[in-house]
Amino acid sequence: MKQRRHVARQVSLSLAPWIVVVVLWYAVRLSGYVNISLIPAPHQVAARFVDLLLHEGLLYDIYLSSRRVLLGVTMGITAAVPVGFALGWYRPARILADPMINFFRALPPIALIPLVIVYFGVDELAKIVILFYAAFFSGVIVMYEGVSQITPLYIRVAQTLGASELEIFRKVIIPLTLPHILTALRVALGVSWATLVASELIAAQRGLGALIQNAATYFLLDVIYVGIICIGCVALLMDTVLRQISARLLVWQERAVA
Repeated sequence: MKQRRHVARQVSLSLAPWIVVVVLWYAVRLSGYVNISLIPAPHQVAARFVDLLLHEGLLYDIYLSSRRVLLGVTMGITAAVPVGFALGWYRPARILADPMINFFRALPPIALIPLVIVYFGVDELAKIVILFYAAFFSGVIVMYEGVSQITPLYIRVAQTLGASELEIFRKVIIPLTLPHILTALRVALGVSWATLVASELIAAQRGLGALIQNAATYFLLDVIYVGIICIGCVALLMDTVLRQISARLLVWQERAVA
């Protein structure tokens, strides 16, 4: 019984903000301060979602966008982890590369679209390149900031106990860097979803970003809302799954809050 109450409380706390958002949505629409034609009601957006899902291939758009984001994040983090580790572990490398990393990190991916089109065309590869760019630089920053703050005490203790370099790397360094890898993955995933619409500016016919852009052309506000909500929901689902995986992999890690 106690466990059921706990679960019910958790569910209630999770749903409460969404209920507040929907209530505020209706309140703003009915307040008279905004033209109601500019704010479709939640039930209208829900009806449009069902229509797009059943008749317009919304599920395929979600699949395409999710695949692009996952490919971009996978490739970006695969490259970012060793680079971020090297920058965090070797101070001279960090001093050398830090200005360049921060320079490219500050460039918005949408500004690179003309160059990406010139060098990679307008096919699927160009969209992946934009997402790779976003994931890579956000991942590098998180990795090297995290690795640079690892205390050397654990390594000294392992050396004192006679551990070899390979054992230190496998049993000390990798476990210490795993939390930062997972954090970099979560950050890169969020940045990539935020960059999705920009990546699908490159002649995309399908996808959630393309859905939003096409709807904006014809002033279909309910479709725009559907696209935005779908991006948020899919990103939230992926982040939740990643948090669950992180909790299992980092069960050994002490946390201040349960």
